[in-house]
Amino acid sequence: MPAVRNRLDPRATQTASGDGSVLLLSMRRLAKLVAYCIEYEFEDVIAELTAADRIEADDQAGLEFSRRVYRYTRLLSGSKRVARALTTTRTTFKLERDYELFFPVFNHVHELFALACIPEWRKRCRVAACYISELWLHQLPHYLVEMLAEFDHIFLGVIHPVKEVAQIAGRPCTYLPLAADVLKFSPFPGLPERFIEVCNLGRRSKVTHEALLRVAKQQDFMYHYDTVAASGMDLKQITFRVQDAAEHRFLLASVLRRSRYYFAYRGFVNAPEFTKGRDEISARFYEGAAAGTVMLGEPPDTAQFKSEFDWDDVVIPVPFDCPDIGRIINELDADPQRLARIRRNNVANAALRHDWVYRLRTVLQTLDIPVTEAMLAREKRLQVLASQALDPMFAANQLSVRSR
Repeated sequence: MPAVRNRLDPRATQTASGDGSVLLLSMRRLAKLVAYCIEYEFEDVIAELTAADRIEADDQAGLEFSRRVYRYTRLLSGSKRVARALTTTRTTFKLERDYELFFPVFNHVHELFALACIPEWRKRCRVAACYISELWLHQLPHYLVEMLAEFDHIFLGVIHPVKEVAQIAGRPCTYLPLAADVLKFSPFPGLPERFIEVCNLGRRSKVTHEALLRVAKQQDFMYHYDTVAASGMDLKQITFRVQDAAEHRFLLASVLRRSRYYFAYRGFVNAPEFTKGRDEISARFYEGAAAGTVMLGEPPDTAQFKSEFDWDDVVIPVPFDCPDIGRIINELDADPQRLARIRRNNVANAALRHDWVYRLRTVLQTLDIPVTEAMLAREKRLQVLASQALDPMFAANQLSVRSR
């Protein structure tokens, strides 16, 4: 008998089954924006290291309708109990066994209503915690955040709202930084040639982008960038939907392992009116370090960033609008030993500090759940990788950096 069953259609393949004691709830069928792929990578690593079962929420229209009914009923009645009693969800999953840990991963707080598709999650799971990757105080829907009260612990991928969420939910709340699958992103052991001179993805400056295009045409080098049209009311977002999150992460890792320079900025760098002065660390820094790129850009000016990325030259400061970016890159190229040192330090520190296994360890230790043998084995592999990156014998090849 399967561990999880879809009540409407027992034949539905909406779950990934393992034989471990962890149950995941994933949004990967509902939310396919490219930015969400990093959270699904976290889920994949958890499943690999804990043999977790995974429920993949489906029925976007049904869940959205139920969420709206719940919201208006909650506001009109003032009662969570009444709102829940009057709200039904078309698609639900029946749990056929108990679990040690329930750990749903949400891209943002508005996905919390997907919990309704597993009505027995609190009864069937001894411990329950969740991870919310992105949450902003000025967009905080209290009627959804109060659902977090049923969890034993809340983990957030952003640091600024931790205290407020803990107060609203009445539950412990901890900042859990983003990370990367370092074993996937690392240039070791193959050390591929870095034939991509500059990689510039996602939010970008028109000034810097146009300057790079001019240099690329003049010097005939490989400049890798998005050609997707900007979207959003302000036309500042460059995003798209993906068919398969794991395939996209593999492609991104393949590109970054072959890139010399990579632009990395604080979250929403081109929309300061949205962040309202609250700097957060974007995924670019974890990915770029793991791949051994030389990162260029504007990091968050926060104590948290300085703590997580506290080694020399982790990011070469470059203004968001940088018309003379070509000159800056040429000056950096004049010191190949410095570039090699940056790449080695980035790979080593990512391997020792910013792989998803360390985030999973934090979750389990916080909840007093033992780590798995698979986690210990992965950590050993990462330690070996870090040792290779710092070994002087690799200095000569500069992690396959190509000289122009």
